Amino acid sequence: MTVTPSIMPAIERRHFLGVPFDRIAFDDVIRLIGDTRDDPAYRYIVTPNVDHIVRLAQHPELLPYYENAWLTLCDSKPVSMLAKAVPLTLPRVTGADLTACLFGLVIRDGDHITMIAPSQNVIDQMRARFPRLNIRAHVPPYGVLNNPAELQRCVDFAVQERADFIFVAIGSPQSEKIAYEISKDPEATGICLCIGAALEFMTGMKKRAPRWMSRTGLEWLHRLGSDPGRLWRRYLFSVLPLLGLAVREIPRGWWARLRG
Repeated sequence: MTVTPSIMPAIERRHFLGVPFDRIAFDDVIRLIGDTRDDPAYRYIVTPNVDHIVRLAQHPELLPYYENAWLTLCDSKPVSMLAKAVPLTLPRVTGADLTACLFGLVIRDGDHITMIAPSQNVIDQMRARFPRLNIRAHVPPYGVLNNPAELQRCVDFAVQERADFIFVAIGSPQSEKIAYEISKDPEATGICLCIGAALEFMTGMKKRAPRWMSRTGLEWLHRLGSDPGRLWRRYLFSVLPLLGLAVREIPRGWWARLRG
């Protein structure tokens, strides 16, 4: 992956809880994407949250998907708050906010948009909402992570479309793996974003938490209440591993700081 160096600002990448994070504020991310959007080189953005961090601790073989990203952005208020104890400032940039802002400020009429989407309904609603965009989309079957042929179909579709922007919205870690695999193809173009449920939020198919819950780190509670059958197990088995990682790392951060 190569991006025109003259328009790349210096961005500090730090590791926290075993995951790389780029220390860049939301407005600067939007500005950077806007400034580089006409560069045809492929690059991708990932937005790890608590679920990603815990999974990476258990499956370190997934780490290259994050290390090789153009930008790795913190999509978790609790993680951002924990980082302050190191002390480390990690700006929070959510995939949902980033996606909405790109469609509002950066993406232009006539742009070629590729989507790896969770359902045909999402695609239909996005096309209805943005009729001036050239949206091409693919809906992979459930379980694509463990289906090499179908996963490669996603990669080939994204490469062949030669899009300005690629949105991979089928959950983690399959989205990150697809973005990473696309980066291996020299014919790949555009800015690719792994964005979770952002398209479903934009179309109103899922409701986001109120802003006050997002600002105070309680967005997870809203999501749990909205979809308890799917999320209770994920949250239950993420909290203790996350705290375990933090208990080990925060003292090391302070010790390194004291040693200068």
